[in-house]
Amino acid sequence: MDLMKELSLTPGISGFEEKIADIIERELKDNVDSIEKDSMGNIIATKKGENKKAPTIMLASHMDEIGLMVRYIDDKGYIKFSKIGGINDQMLMNQTVTIHSATGDHVGVIGSKPPHVTKPEERNKVVPAEDMFIDIGAKDKEDAESMVCVGDPITFKSWYEEFPNDLIMGKALDNRVGCYVMMEVLKRVDTRATVYGVGTVQEEVGLKGAKTSSYRLNPDMAIALDVTLSGDHPGIKPDEAPAVIGKGPAIILIDASGRGIITQKSIKDMLIKAGDENDIDYQLEVSDGGTTDGTAIHLTREGIPTGVLSVPTRYIHTTVSVCSKKDIESTIELIVEAINNL
Repeated sequence: MDLMKELSLTPGISGFEEKIADIIERELKDNVDSIEKDSMGNIIATKKGENKKAPTIMLASHMDEIGLMVRYIDDKGYIKFSKIGGINDQMLMNQTVTIHSATGDHVGVIGSKPPHVTKPEERNKVVPAEDMFIDIGAKDKEDAESMVCVGDPITFKSWYEEFPNDLIMGKALDNRVGCYVMMEVLKRVDTRATVYGVGTVQEEVGLKGAKTSSYRLNPDMAIALDVTLSGDHPGIKPDEAPAVIGKGPAIILIDASGRGIITQKSIKDMLIKAGDENDIDYQLEVSDGGTTDGTAIHLTREGIPTGVLSVPTRYIHTTVSVCSKKDIESTIELIVEAINNL
């Protein structure tokens, strides 16, 4: 899966998704009728259908990943940062990062006050992000400013690895997995309906790209492609995250306890039927947790029937995640069958 590896390793935090959009354009230019980028940075690939009476369907996969941004450079050349997206402070400590600057990429390490000099009552507490800093090896502020600038995006430095049992490990699988699925669907789908493949921007900070692109396209229906928590590892109860790796994509029925999406029955039935009739594994999920682009899309204009299909993934919203190639393939097959039946 060379393309999946490239998507994982390519940087693109919220607001800086251009390189991911370029990959999508490169991969789809010979498989669709048109590709365009809107003023927000969303990339929209259109595969026109022959039947004008057939419904139009939007596949939305957000391109952005969680990350950081340079906020301040102190007199000694250390960098203070802001979090971009939902990040738990405890996973930041001592991570290596890459700052993407006009002068090139600069590697740094996140540091803080060492435990040797902390007070006893502080040692067992999570160090807050505001007490951390990034060390890029600069000797002073002037030296640091010759390398990086306030506002530069920062990604976590990681690598891509194939695990046993068809598993993959990498950075930003949330949501480069969805981008991969969207591209593969557009390459394989054979339908008389029109299909829009949209790489959306800034999902991690407010579902922003999905709001504007769905308003512009106004499709008859939509499916958001994302990842979901996999509840198959220590420290998590089955009822907290019922979807698990290896049993196919999760068809999301409700997320955020209904504050997000409540999937319309027609979309739910369409996806379940495609799985049952083609012997494709899938799981059903009712979630109390986060939400996806689907929430923004289904509230667009007078309402767009929308569903969410998510690949179970371990350790999302950290520096590295794990998911299954088999589940990714099942997700692609399920959507292709569902669209081909329209």
